[in-house]
Parts: sequence; structure tokens; C-alpha cells
Amino acid sequence: MEKKQFQAESKRLLEMMINSIYTQKEIFLRELISNASDAIDKIYYKALSDDSLVFDKDRYYIKVIPDKANRTLTILDTGIGMTREELESLLGVIAKSGSLAFKQENEAKDGHNIIGQFGVGFYSAFMVADVVTVISKALHGDGAYKWESSGADGYTIEAAKRDSVGTTITLKIKENSEEENYDEFLDEYRLRAIIKKYSDFIRYPIKMDVTKSRLKEGSDSEYEQYQEEQIINSMVPIWRKNKSELTDEDYENFYREKHYGFDKPLKSIHISADGAVVYQAVLFIPENIPFDYYTKEYEKGLELYANGVLIMNKCGDLLPDHFSFVKGMVDSESLSLNISREMLQHDRQLKLIAKNIASKIKSQLQTMLKNERDKYEQFFNAFGRQLKFGVYNDFGSHKDVLQDLLLFYSSREKKLVTLDEYVSRMPEEQKYIYYATGASIERIEKLPQTEAVAEKGYEILYLTEDIDEFAIKMMRTYKDKEFHSVSSGDLGLESEEEKKDTEAQNNENKELFDYMHSLLEGKVTKVQASKRLRSHPVCLSTEGEVTIEMEKVLNALPTNQNVKANKVLEINLQHKVFQSLKDAFEHDKAKLKLYTALLYNQALLIEGLPVEDPVQFTNDICEIMV
Repeated sequence: MEKKQFQAESKRLLEMMINSIYTQKEIFLRELISNASDAIDKIYYKALSDDSLVFDKDRYYIKVIPDKANRTLTILDTGIGMTREELESLLGVIAKSGSLAFKQENEAKDGHNIIGQFGVGFYSAFMVADVVTVISKALHGDGAYKWESSGADGYTIEAAKRDSVGTTITLKIKENSEEENYDEFLDEYRLRAIIKKYSDFIRYPIKMDVTKSRLKEGSDSEYEQYQEEQIINSMVPIWRKNKSELTDEDYENFYREKHYGFDKPLKSIHISADGAVVYQAVLFIPENIPFDYYTKEYEKGLELYANGVLIMNKCGDLLPDHFSFVKGMVDSESLSLNISREMLQHDRQLKLIAKNIASKIKSQLQTMLKNERDKYEQFFNAFGRQLKFGVYNDFGSHKDVLQDLLLFYSSREKKLVTLDEYVSRMPEEQKYIYYATGASIERIEKLPQTEAVAEKGYEILYLTEDIDEFAIKMMRTYKDKEFHSVSSGDLGLESEEEKKDTEAQNNENKELFDYMHSLLEGKVTKVQASKRLRSHPVCLSTEGEVTIEMEKVLNALPTNQNVKANKVLEINLQHKVFQSLKDAFEHDKAKLKLYTALLYNQALLIEGLPVEDPVQFTNDICEIMV
């Protein structure tokens, strides 16, 4: 029996593949099972054009047989088999795929899709085996043949005995080393887990002899172990069934079986696309937020299958960041895979699928918002922050996609409302969409800055999350209506006559305000008469893009950017405190200094900002009391 050498290029490729192409050794079982499935598919294809062949699906299966005593793992199939010439040409030349050639010859026919394309998957067996033995008998062949190899040193082919058509691959599993535990590939439970993980939806039965226990005959307490052949894989995946056949319970069971979360899915999305790109998907919107969702450890992505074979556990490219909470899977025959089938090549098909999935998710959320408001609010309470971040992220490139999905608490409705609902009930004379920021709804309701807007009867959106105002600033407008903070310099509420009156008041009290400003040099940009206060004596407003709430958020970041908003101290000229300020300015500058410090610190506390010198602040309070 002559030992034949792999071609030089094939030998180098084999060495490289064993050491570097596959990142996980368990992948070998996925590849060998996929090849076995292909072998059965080829009989199906031939039956389409050969009237002498009858494809009886019940006759075809794959069986996995571990043998711990002899350290062998066998993968047996009842597929088309290989002739001597095919064993030599397909297994002796690495990266020559019989599946790809068969697919090209039969691509015009309807039927199952052939999984293998590159012809390297078989050789992944050498990652875990010292010796690989293949015994195969081809359909209409002249007998059975054995191909055997210990790796890159070459292979042998000789006649063998096999009664039925098909292929048996036997791996002599390597001994354990300090770095690797190869025993796991002989363990029944581990093998079942790998099959369920990667090959659960192979369309043919994958069988194994499973260890069970039972009472010994004639005994009430003594058990014995026995083996029973079982089908390990599910075969028909949920996504290939008609939606009309499935219930909510079916989707919930699938969600639980795939370990997408410990909760129930709030909504499921079942997609069967047959157009520019063909794919099926089952997606879930979770009920609860994962514990690690806002941590670096959280990994977005959907499970990716190619014709029922798991390719990636988390394909992040299928989901935009703003929909990273979505769980589920995608199965497609249109995708271009790399040589190891572990990673996806970034191609047009992938982008088309991702774009379509994002559109379907948005559509489902809009439907939920319209028809199941309570359920949508439950979703938004869990994941609304991520939608707002999506509006802000990437320089606002997704704001048009997401803005209609946002909810904010309304001062009028006393509940969450959409931007569309807010705009639809704006009075004709109202120029802006008004909002106020704060740590909580209760805190915002007490803000002095809301008084003028509330007096007009205008609705105010309450922003309580740190991302809120950044998202609003990125949007700038909604349906041609600008967003306007109740703390901004110009509220747009005054008539021209009222503006002239305010200007006159500022001019009349210019010396007082300038003096107070000098006392607060570096803390505020100016002191002025307030147009927004009604009952409160003082407040802070801002000029420019950075607001007080944004200042707090940015300075709380680890980088501590020391951002400062341009603060304006506003005085209510109708409040009794203003008369005290005027009197102190005329008769007691020391007292005015005390009053100014107290009012400034009071304004800081209202905004939730820290008092710069708490000890001095308490001393000032004591001084004014005595």
C-alpha cells in the first residue's frame, strides 16, 4: 500500500489550517456533520433528475459514535459516498470542494442548498485527531475504499469492506496535554452540547446512543444504566415554519431554549425575506434589561446561521447600536463566508439584511407604540435610554429614524408622550417645544424657570436622564419646531413692548447689576432682570449651547472636562428681595455682598449644583439671622 503525499500547496495549507484558521477546536464536529448533510443532499439532487432513484428521507441520517475505550470518535452518514478517485481528488487536494462543484453543476435545480464551499472543513478533524480514517462506498460505485492520514505527512487509499452506501469517518482522538483537554470530544454530554449548538437545525436526523438509567428488573431501589439511540437535533427550525402554525408559546419556548434571556420576550418578529437577498429571522424584544447591558462586557449581535448551521454566536454587524437590545437569529443561504465559516465577509448581502432588519424592528416598535401603549412604555422604560443615545450618537445620523420612538414626561398630561403628540396640540402662537431638565420629575416641577412658560399654558417636556438634553440638542428641531430650554436666555414669550420694558429695567438698574456681577466675577457672565420668574426671587439661566445640566453630565465623566456653562443670574424685580438689594446698594455695600452671595448659592442649590464654600454659606445664613 503506497503512501501518497499531499500537493506542496495543500501540505502548507493543511499545516496552517490546523494551527490558525479555526479559533475553536469544537468546530471540527460542525464541519464533519455539515459534510455528512451535504452527502445526503447530493442524493436528493440526483433523485430530481434520475427516475431510478427514490428519495425516502426516513432512510437518511447521521450518527455520532464516541468510544472512550479506544479513544475514537466516528461520524457516519448514509449519503452519496465517494469513489476511489473522489477520495483521492477531494481529500488529497485541500480546498478542492466537491460540494462546491456539485452545487455549480446543479445550481439551476430546485432543492436543498449545499453547505460546503471551500473544501477545508474536513481537515479541521486534524485539530483533535492524530489519525483520520475515511471508509466510503459511493452510490453506483464499484466497492468501498479506505482513505487514511496522520496529517501533513500524506495519506493512503486501499480497498475496504462496507455493505451500504455512505461514509464513515473515524478520528483517533489526541491524548490530553497541559494546554488542551481532548477527552471532552469523547464525552457524551459535551458532544450533545456541540451538536445542539452548531448543528441543531441540520435537516437530517443526527443520532447518538444516549446513556439512561432505569430500575433493575425485580428491584425497587437499584438502578442500572443502559444506552438508547436518540435523535439529538431539532431538524426543523422555528424560522422555517409558517407564522400561522406558531403560537406565542412557541416563540417563548424558542427564546428560552436559545438562552436569549431569563425573562419573556415582550415581542417577537418573524421575517421570511425572498428578494434581493434571501433570509429568515426570528427576533425578540426582551421584556427586561440585561444586568450587564450598559457595561463593556455586553456584546450585541444576532446568531448567524448558513442553511441551518451556526456560523457566529454574535454577529454585531446585523444590528445597529441603537437596537442592540434585540435578541434572535438570522439564517441565510445568500451570505459569503470566509474559509473557516467562522466569520462573515463584509459584503452587500450582509448590509442588505442588516438594513432590512433595522427597518423591521422600527416598524414593530411603531406598531407597539400605536396599538399597545402600555407594553411600549414598558419597553421604553427598559431601553428608551438606548434609543436616545442612538439619536445623539454618530453626529445625529439616526435621529430621523428614532425621533418618533422617543417618549418624554409631559407637564400637562402627567405621563409619557411622543414628540408628535406634543406638537399636535401646540397652540398656533407657540413658537418652540419647551423642555426642562432635572434629576427627577418632582425636582423639575419646582424649578423657578418653568413659571413663565407654565403661566402661558404651554406644555413642558421633563427631561430626567443625563442623555436627554444631548439628544434634544442633536435633533435641534422636530417638524420644524425648535427645542427650547426653559432656562435658555430668550424664551420667545415676550412681545416687542415687553422686551422694551425689560431692557428699560436692566438699564435702570445697570449700576446695581454691574456691581453684583463684579462680586460674582468668574461665576456668572452677567446679572439681569428676569423675564421668566413670577414667585421666586432668583434663578440661573444660560447663554450658548452648553446648559447647566450638560455641564453637570460632562463634568461627571471620568475625563472630568471642567466644562462651564455661561450662567446668568436673574433677579425677580417684583419680589420683595429686590427692594432689599436696592436698599443695600444705596446704603450698605457689605450687606449687598452678603445678599449677593446668598442669592447666588440659593440659585446653585435650586439647580442641584454644589455650593462652592459650604462653610461660608452657613456663616452667611447665620449672619443674616442675627
